[in-house]
This record gives sequence, structure tokens and C-alpha cells, in this order.
Amino acid sequence: MKNLTVIYSLSALPYFSKNPGKDLTIDKFELYTAALSSITRRNSGNRTVMHCDNPGAEYFQRIGIADLWDELTITIPDDLEGINPQMFWAAGKIFALKAAKSPVLMLDTDFIAWQLPELSDSITAAHTEELRPNIYPGIEHFKMNNYVFNKGFDYWVKPLNTAFLYLPDENFKQYYTDSVMDFMKSAEDCDDYLCYMVYAEQRLLALLANYKGLQVNTIMELHDANNQSRYTHTWGAKRVMREIPQEQERFCEKCRNRIKKDFPGWEWVIKKIEEQ
Repeated sequence: MKNLTVIYSLSALPYFSKNPGKDLTIDKFELYTAALSSITRRNSGNRTVMHCDNPGAEYFQRIGIADLWDELTITIPDDLEGINPQMFWAAGKIFALKAAKSPVLMLDTDFIAWQLPELSDSITAAHTEELRPNIYPGIEHFKMNNYVFNKGFDYWVKPLNTAFLYLPDENFKQYYTDSVMDFMKSAEDCDDYLCYMVYAEQRLLALLANYKGLQVNTIMELHDANNQSRYTHTWGAKRVMREIPQEQERFCEKCRNRIKKDFPGWEWVIKKIEEQ
């Protein structure tokens, strides 16, 4: 699908909140997936935009890879407007999505879409998720300030993984982002760094779409998520690559070879990533 804008995001505050006093750094394997994701989409005729806060933009410019994207724009507030950056480590995605205009495709930087599916007028996400209570508990789990859970929601609707998220309608996009912002800003601070974030980002998406009677498509089944001929998502492999240097280097070598073979005009990116 040409003439489609594909957006990515980077908020530095979650990193700084866990690494006080340190300069922002990104793992080499994550830089390679971000690079290949944008290069692949640009090579297919899409326009790519990286949404950042100020430290994120400065980082990409400093290491020399800002030109990976057609545009690098600062739309994410450095302070996340008071949202807890450890509880809501993906909040930057919501700010980026709010600033973009539909129709828009949002990809995580660890997700490469080698090919795009046919995208129509329907919301399209990566895949549904199971309602496992340790990840998606009941609404009684959440401690909120001046927040009312919608009694009209069907809380049995399966959440939607948003590593790949296509939103064709501007009105629904704003409804979704406003709803997520309201939840994140109303949550009491706690040390639950998973359930709150995935409720805000992934479960609310499904609940809101179902509430509005909108059709939702997915590009893969959860059980087939590791069949990566059309898509590569490194989410499950990150811990292994961080703990085993040989695995990280093996993956990075595959990325370097892919760039050299399929995108020779982008070989300069390899040098920049290896130097950082």
C-alpha cells in the first residue's frame, strides 16, 4: 500500500527513569530492526516518520541515523505530561499516534513488515491476545483516581497486540488515544509495570472498537507469531540477545547481510550503528 504514512516512536523518559544519570543508549540489535523496518517500508513506497521527544531526537542525530526516516519530528513531551514512565513505558506511542493523521500505520521499532497485507477501512492489529489473568486481570485490579470504567464494555473481548496497528479513521484514532491518556493519567502510582500498560494500550483498543461496533482485522494468529516470513518481531528474543552476546551478534550479522543484499544504498547505516 503506497502513499501510506508509517510511524514509529521513541520516548527516552522510561530509559532515564530506570537509568538515572546515564546517557540514552539503544541496543545494537534494536537499532538494526528499527533500521530495517524503516528501510523496507521506504523501499516499498511508504513514507516513514519517527516521533520522538527531545532526547530521542538528539540521540538519533548524534549517532548519525536520523535520515533512516523521511521525517524525524518531536511530538512526545519530555516529561510525558506527568504519566508514570515506568508503569506506562509505551506511552510515547500514544502521543505519537495522537499527533499523526489517519489513515496511519504504527509499527514498533522491533517489528519489521517485509510485506504489508491489504489494508482496507478496518482497524488492523498484529494479533489477538488471550485473556490470561496474570497479564489481563479484571478491572477490580486497577487502582484509579476519579476514573469510571465503562459498564457498556464487553470485557470478554480479546485484547489486540499493537506492534502493528493500522487506524484508518481519524475520529476513532482520537477517541482511542484520548481514552488511553485518560486511563494513564488517572492510574495511581504502583510497581505493576505490565498489567496497567497492556490494559491501556492493547485491551482498551479492543474494548473501544467493539463498543463502537467496528470491524477489526489481524495480520497473524498468536500461535503463528514466530512464523516470520512476512513479519519479524523480536519481542520474545530480546532477553536472550541481551543475556547471550553470541545470539545478539548472530542476529546483527543477519541484519547486516540483509541490508547489503537487498538494500545496498543503505549500507552507510551499518557503519553508523557499529560505531555508536
